[in-house]
Amino acid sequence: MADADRIKRVAQRVARTKNQGHKVAVVVSALGQTTDELVALAHQVSTEPSGREFDMLLSTGEQVSIALLAMALHDIGCDAISFTGLQLGIITDSAHTKARIISVDKNRIMSELDRGRVVIVAGFQGVSEAREITTLGRGGSDTTAVAIAVALSADICEIYTDVNGVFTADPRIVPNARKLAVTSYDEMLELAGAGAKVLHLRAVELVKKYGIKLHVRSSFEQEEGTLVVAETEEMERHVVSGVSLDKGEAKVSVADVPDVPGTAARLFGPLADRGINVDMIVQSVGANGLNTISFTVPESELKEALETTKKIAAELGARGVECDPAIAKVSAVGVGMRSHSGVAARMFQALGEAGINIHMISTSEIKISCVVDASRAEEAVRVAHDAFELSKLSVEQGTGTR
Repeated sequence: MADADRIKRVAQRVARTKNQGHKVAVVVSALGQTTDELVALAHQVSTEPSGREFDMLLSTGEQVSIALLAMALHDIGCDAISFTGLQLGIITDSAHTKARIISVDKNRIMSELDRGRVVIVAGFQGVSEAREITTLGRGGSDTTAVAIAVALSADICEIYTDVNGVFTADPRIVPNARKLAVTSYDEMLELAGAGAKVLHLRAVELVKKYGIKLHVRSSFEQEEGTLVVAETEEMERHVVSGVSLDKGEAKVSVADVPDVPGTAARLFGPLADRGINVDMIVQSVGANGLNTISFTVPESELKEALETTKKIAAELGARGVECDPAIAKVSAVGVGMRSHSGVAARMFQALGEAGINIHMISTSEIKISCVVDASRAEEAVRVAHDAFELSKLSVEQGTGTR
């Protein structure tokens, strides 16, 4: 949806799908770099735009897109109608700039689909129960699409992006990365949470919760992409299916925290109350009953996290608070980790042999994450990708077979 020509191509694709006998609802994002331009404009007129006005501004980008796509469809003889989140009844909570969808009113969509129209919906936005316009966070159009697919009990939800599927790593960083034919809900959740930009995290959460069949495809090509489906036993044959990179985190460290019960709750409770998402946490035991607690937060929330942490650290009697925004998180993900040992050791050894220092480590049942210097992050991704020989996965195999 970057320009008029691409909008016309999208319209042609939508019309072909409808002409095949399908009822089609389409969710669109803003044109090209519109959202970035609106963000920049907001910061030119205000040092700290309020969340409410920020959402009022950013939601206009999608309103332009839906009207233009509807016009393009009308021009080729395909009946269509566009709706904003407010018009359609996409109800969210009241958390401006990062709202979560509560419900979708499917009645108006179904009514228009039954009339033979293509329904075009503005992604990324909704309205709170107090009738305030909200946005879902960057990438939130994916979540809108899945929420509508759930409401309609759709046969499939197709997400069109600038790559033709989910890869074993970002092809811009790892040229020999391979496309996965299929991946599991859990793997996609971990990859999205660890920085992969293909799908919005909350979209994957909804897909898994409601068992929606998801197909990630290229906006520019007709070939099959990657199916995101429930896990099968065959998927465990591959220990690791992908390596992701998140450059959008920062590390906060609180030095010489008294080692007494309740300290962690006093530190992280206020961060949670302010809606700050804490990711990795490491506590190192020092001398004289004092510890150092380090954790990571989204870099976009670092300023607020530091303000909150410094206040609590002073109350706790800690020595001080430091931050490091020059970090990145590299993660290896695969359902095969459940049944294979030595995966973490293999990753640590590979990074060590490359001389890449690991600052923090966290693991889950199917993921290993390492915090490294941002300056060596892309190298770390390539090292981990090679260590698990992911370039040898065939397109047909992915993490299983079709």
